Amino acid sequence: MKIHLVPAAAGLALLAGVGVATADQVIITPEQQTVVREYVQRHPLASISLLGVELNVGSTLPDTVELHPIEVPDVEYRYVVVDDRTVLVDPGTRRIVQVID
Repeated sequence: MKIHLVPAAAGLALLAGVGVATADQVIITPEQQTVVREYVQRHPLASISLLGVELNVGSTLPDTVELHPIEVPDVEYRYVVVDDRTVLVDPGTRRIVQVID
């Protein structure tokens, strides 16, 4: 009986992990991407350098980094320019949600 429970438990663990991964995904619509790109181009920021931080979706920026609002309807993210790359950040978690090259 125990032999049959192990694969079932492993399968449930995998399914639970998939549910968590999809709950953390951030969806930025194509329309929002266009509006955000235009806003960022009209409101350029000086680029900063961050040692030890990879600019990947999901990476967390330190509290010392100033995040700037994107004054566009229905966009709750903030932005900053790091190493000449514009980064969209969730202000609540400080996690990178998109990197705009």
